[in-house]
Amino acid sequence: MKIIKSIAEWRKIFRDLQGTDVGFVPTMGFLHQGHMSLVEKSVAENKITAVSIFVNPTQFNNQSDLDSYPIDLERDRQMLLEAGVDYLLEPTYDELYNDGFRYQVCENQQSLDLCGAKREGHFTGVLTVVMKLLNITKATKAYFGEKDWQQLQLISGMAEAFFMDTQIVGCPIVREDSGLALSSRNKLIAEDHKAIAPSLHETISSGLPVDEMKTALEEKGFKIDYLKEKDGRIFVAAFLGSVRLIDNVKL
Repeated sequence: MKIIKSIAEWRKIFRDLQGTDVGFVPTMGFLHQGHMSLVEKSVAENKITAVSIFVNPTQFNNQSDLDSYPIDLERDRQMLLEAGVDYLLEPTYDELYNDGFRYQVCENQQSLDLCGAKREGHFTGVLTVVMKLLNITKATKAYFGEKDWQQLQLISGMAEAFFMDTQIVGCPIVREDSGLALSSRNKLIAEDHKAIAPSLHETISSGLPVDEMKTALEEKGFKIDYLKEKDGRIFVAAFLGSVRLIDNVKL
């Protein structure tokens, strides 16, 4: 696996890869089996697989959330090497945002609901960095998890709206045996909350009316950010202590 530190270096490599199927998995690191399921699918479907690790500050509306985001780069590199990844991109902020974030990609409908309702600018940061990474890698396919369903729909819509060549591929949620959706943030869950956390998925899968789901979760100790039925799915974001968890299930 070759580690790429600069955009210019990747572009030089890509010139030699033209005509080759390139799969791409953008991540913020601290990888878990959810990320690796995307990597495995890319390796299976493409001749070349590239992964990026970049903790994107423009999608955080809370500085403390950014500061507490877990990082373990050496562990991530080893996981990707063992998975058969060909290239790991580790871009710097100064290279990706050489414009100082003056130019931004905004969506003004879907992005204002659910995770966007209380996280001003979150999806602008997400869409902007993803467009930059897709333009840099020129991947044939890019892989995103369905846990971040809203994000997946927005990225798919962006690729279509801007006539981007990369095919956006959604991949199923990977869960712990308890049902809790895998997330880099799960490591931050307090010990006395770990037995409660799986109740999030259990409750939204229960078939109860949404109001009853909300009551049940609050009684277990969750603080609800949103719990909503939309587009044939149930969406939830809830705090367990200081950790914000999200999930969704198809009705």
